[in-house]
Amino acid sequence: MRSVKSLATAAEAGRHQREWFADLRRRVAAGEPFALLNADVPHEIFRTMDIPYAVGQWWASLAAAKQRSGHYLELVRQRGYPDYSEQYNSVTLGSAFDPEPDSGPWGGLPRPDIIVGDASGDLTRKIFDIWGQEPGVTFYPLESAAENEVPANWWELMPHRWEQAVGPARLDLLTAELENLVRFLETTTGRRFRQSRFREVMALVNEQEEWNRKTRDLIARARPAPLGVVDSIPSVMLPQWHRGTEWARDIARRFYEEVRDRVEAGHAVCPGERARLMWIGRGLWYDMGFYQRFEEQYGAVFVWSMYLAIAADGYIRHGEDPMRALAARFAAFTDQLYTPPWSSEWYVKEARLHGIDGVVHLVSDDPRGSYFTARALEAAGFPVIEIHADNVDTRTFGDEVAERVGRWLEQVVLA
Repeated sequence: MRSVKSLATAAEAGRHQREWFADLRRRVAAGEPFALLNADVPHEIFRTMDIPYAVGQWWASLAAAKQRSGHYLELVRQRGYPDYSEQYNSVTLGSAFDPEPDSGPWGGLPRPDIIVGDASGDLTRKIFDIWGQEPGVTFYPLESAAENEVPANWWELMPHRWEQAVGPARLDLLTAELENLVRFLETTTGRRFRQSRFREVMALVNEQEEWNRKTRDLIARARPAPLGVVDSIPSVMLPQWHRGTEWARDIARRFYEEVRDRVEAGHAVCPGERARLMWIGRGLWYDMGFYQRFEEQYGAVFVWSMYLAIAADGYIRHGEDPMRALAARFAAFTDQLYTPPWSSEWYVKEARLHGIDGVVHLVSDDPRGSYFTARALEAAGFPVIEIHADNVDTRTFGDEVAERVGRWLEQVVLA
């Protein structure tokens, strides 16, 4: 089943992404430096320095959507590496081993000069180390620190009181690392880091995420749901990869206005809405139509994904010191999504805010805090069904998954 997008902003974001990538390939072919970044590292530095970059997880999602992830995982296996762990990063690594790189989606991913990722786990670090062994590729690692004290309601603290939420030790470490990253990039690329431009980028990001917060709150209040996650994910995530640009800020505003107009017109993505569903986990990129399967038969709408919600609660950072504010944006980013009680309390808060009737939880081989997230939601009264699959590896996902979710809707959520 193919996903059907109905928002103009979702379609525009898709068009812009193709045009941006074509331009990126032209710039790299002309000799400009190219960086491949992990999703949870500060892209804003590269935006400030006008260094072309792409996001590894975005590329993996595109490869999965184009049914190419299996090919790249096979190339990983042929090199003697496991093709069954940390596939979200392994798929992108596999593109480096492709003997015909231009045959990849949209002309293929250029070979990066720089890889930047945080050492958030043993598997991830090993994948980045392999990248660093490729000719002409330099891996720049960032530490992943932890904090014993977990703030209550961190989402209320983050916009302005992030020092209190994250803790000074973690901020000191990442701020110093980011300053070193700037010096490394200036030395290796010849680009200059200008504080005035950096402040402009940070201000644009805050504006973009403030619009996303307004959209999140609007969807949470709306009955019936004006749209599902098939529209909200591209409308928020493709602009997220362009944080710090006027285009990303402006399309976030238009996304809000489009949703507002739908709400005011009484539009329902599912006119016979009976249940509001929450999808916890990464996007199911090879089968986005999955989210729409249950609307007509069951009146069940996926109204929530982490992408819009974390844009609303996880990115906004106001402060006089822009580099420390940027460190605050990412020092606890993984915690917010995956480490209980940071993550579990947030998911419960979001489920209550959106009036969720049931939760579908995608659990990969790297479950991190998945067990505690599911138990926290169930303790709060939200029924949960767990799907054990990988979001870019089609081998882990079969037709029986939709059948299981259908039975769960009939027997638990709608009973």
